[in-house]
Amino acid sequence: MARILITGGRPLEGTVEVSGAKNAVLPILMASLLTEQPCRLKGVPHLKDVTTSIELLGHMGVEVSLGDHFSVGLDAGRLHAQVAPYELVKTMRASILVLGPLLARTGYARVSLPGGCAIGARPVDLHLNGLSALGAKISVESGYINARADRLQGARVVLDKVTVTGTENILMAATLAEGVTIIENAAQEPEVVDLAECLISMGAQISGHGTNTITVEGCRELEGFDYKVLPDRIEAGTFLVGAAMTGGCIRAVNAAPKTMDAILVKLEDAGARINTGDDWIELDMAGRRPRAVNIATAPYPGFPTDMQAQFTALDSIAEGTGVVRENVFENRFMHVLELQRLGADMRLEGNAVIVRGVDHLTGAPLMATDLRASACLVLAGLVARGDTIVDRVYHIDRGYENIEEKLGQLGARIRRLPAAAA
Repeated sequence: MARILITGGRPLEGTVEVSGAKNAVLPILMASLLTEQPCRLKGVPHLKDVTTSIELLGHMGVEVSLGDHFSVGLDAGRLHAQVAPYELVKTMRASILVLGPLLARTGYARVSLPGGCAIGARPVDLHLNGLSALGAKISVESGYINARADRLQGARVVLDKVTVTGTENILMAATLAEGVTIIENAAQEPEVVDLAECLISMGAQISGHGTNTITVEGCRELEGFDYKVLPDRIEAGTFLVGAAMTGGCIRAVNAAPKTMDAILVKLEDAGARINTGDDWIELDMAGRRPRAVNIATAPYPGFPTDMQAQFTALDSIAEGTGVVRENVFENRFMHVLELQRLGADMRLEGNAVIVRGVDHLTGAPLMATDLRASACLVLAGLVARGDTIVDRVYHIDRGYENIEEKLGQLGARIRRLPAAAA
């Protein structure tokens, strides 16, 4: 199993290009199931989750072609399977996103209950209740969701809890339903908005995306799309936090600062000087140690849970004490024990961790437990004295494209070790 070796002590400096957003690419790939016409998605990052999604679509009969400049061609005109098997679904929670479009277009879907990071309960009940409200007949047997519908019917869907993938699944299904669907308590994340904009480019009638109420007027069929995905706000935020922790100065290009207000405000609170343009962000710490910041995660436009671990790492070496509250997932502090192995002063209290910044961390072997925890541990390694080795980096490959190469371009001493290396 591959590992990443980091030798800390160098500030991040220079320019880094932000990849397309993983959490927008995955649902848009699945949206190709809604049409018989060819589709083309641009700005697709080379990630394990993207590869898994493409394999899943290929299993169903979608013809996939890889083009230049991070583009992927998709043609779902000749589907031959309506099943998402456990073997392909078990590693990726977003696999559930084939359910809505497959059901809406073909009238049937059989999808394995999904896997993914072990960061807490993310029940599919919200997806199933929403699709049931649209008229689907659903059963769960032997670990598989079975869904049938002659044609979905528009309805009012009130989500009990804000759910990004639940909103996306119901949104895609509603585009081919008969009549009007209103999704209340809908997720407002930029990735949901990006999916809606892609669906609109296919001919879908959607309004209210970006608010908590989305209205969809269903249609009989959709056209193909030629669409470029938005930049990854979490990847951009991760690099910016790395620069803040190391006292560096970086420029993130192909970024979307308008989607990152909550992140950028906290970086300014930590002492960073931030400048932005339409598609770039500059952060300059001028060699200073960051100040501790308090974090409380919440659905967008609140502070993203996917940046919680990175800011926990920042607080570990910051001046002062910070309190980080996790309000989205109940099991997302597994990185705390690993940071303590580096010498971090942290105490867990319920859904919060109290972090007292220390003068320095000391390198040690670490074990990644999930995607964002992996990034957190790499960032901690950038500032730790000596060598830090992060094991189980397959987690990080699910959401970060060539992270060691990009950090290396910014001056980090980082490299991947083969499985057999000591």
